[in-house]
This record gives sequence, structure tokens and C-alpha cells, in this order.
Amino acid sequence: MIHLTRLNNQALVVNSDLIKFVEQSPDTLITLITGEKIVVRESTQEVLVRIVEFRRSVLQGLPQVWDAAANRVPVLQRPGGPEERKPER
Repeated sequence: MIHLTRLNNQALVVNSDLIKFVEQSPDTLITLITGEKIVVRESTQEVLVRIVEFRRSVLQGLPQVWDAAANRVPVLQRPGGPEERKPER
């Protein structure tokens, strides 16, 4: 969820998973996947920054393991990954 401001200075919290488009024309217009449109005070760049910050905060808590082949690239550990699969018969 990201915190934004309507044109009338009313605070608004938007589920960033529902955002389909963010347009600048001249005000920032957010179109949700439901078709609803929201006009906000923040610029398109600020909306994108807030989405990225939110995603980073969510992903920070995920466990990571190091890719042995690359020895430097972190990859997400997924349930059912190779270490959890049962051998096929």
C-alpha cells in the first residue's frame, strides 16, 4: 500500500498491486485494473518511487540463498525447490 494525496489534500492509501497505469497529463492520473481513475498531487516519478520502496520493504523479509554457480547472485529460495523435491521413480 502506498500513501498518496488527492488534489483536495485528502490523504489516500492505494494498493499498488491494483495500479494499471500512471499518467502525467498535466495532473497525475492513476488508473486501476478495475477501471477506476484517481487524480493525485504526487508526480508520476514520486508514485513510482513509492511503489518501488513499498515492494522493497515487502521483499526484504524473504529468505535468500547464494547461487553457488555464480557465487554472488542472490536468488529467492522457493518452496518445492530442488532441495525439497522427492526423487522420481
